[in-house]
Amino acid sequence: MSKISVFDMAGKAVSEIELSEAVFGIEPNVAAMHQAVVTYLANQRQGTQSTLTRSEVSGGGRKPWRQKGTGHARQGSIRAPQWTHGGIALGPKPRSYHLGLNKKVKRLALKSAFSSKVLENSMIVVDKIETAEYKTKTMVNMLKALGAEKKALIVLNSADEKVLGSLRNIPGVKTAYANTLNVYDVLNCDKFIVAKDAVATLEEVYA
Repeated sequence: MSKISVFDMAGKAVSEIELSEAVFGIEPNVAAMHQAVVTYLANQRQGTQSTLTRSEVSGGGRKPWRQKGTGHARQGSIRAPQWTHGGIALGPKPRSYHLGLNKKVKRLALKSAFSSKVLENSMIVVDKIETAEYKTKTMVNMLKALGAEKKALIVLNSADEKVLGSLRNIPGVKTAYANTLNVYDVLNCDKFIVAKDAVATLEEVYA
């Protein structure tokens, strides 16, 4: 088991914690993480984009001129794709972009993401993340003390409305619960900040 320092909200190391090798110490599987990220991004797509074909555009029921003898190219409708205001040829229609992911691959990808953050020294364990009132400044000061002023993912063990409300307006900061993490968010942050009780939950679920 590897040890990692536990900090308080003032950025001072208060203790150490041993991380489970089965969750935070595996060899990161790049292929599994890539597959998980591709699946996550594909599943975020709504697939509601739509264009009108020539049969759906209003108008164009009459042949614009006779077939022969005018000197114009022959045309059957003013709503054909080559006309201004005509229909769209081969344009997008509503569809599902949903992709599935095997449970074992998803677990492997998450554990690989956790382990990669530990290897990069980007994981920070905080003893307690709490605030007595809705105060953004409290959380900004915590992030500064932890050296996490860029993109940060803060993982809580359970809902705390005052903490969530205080973090909501800070640019680049995202919050998640231990049971709702995804690989994309973990890899997309510069600092992976986890509450101490959330670390125990992650080890219990993914070990």
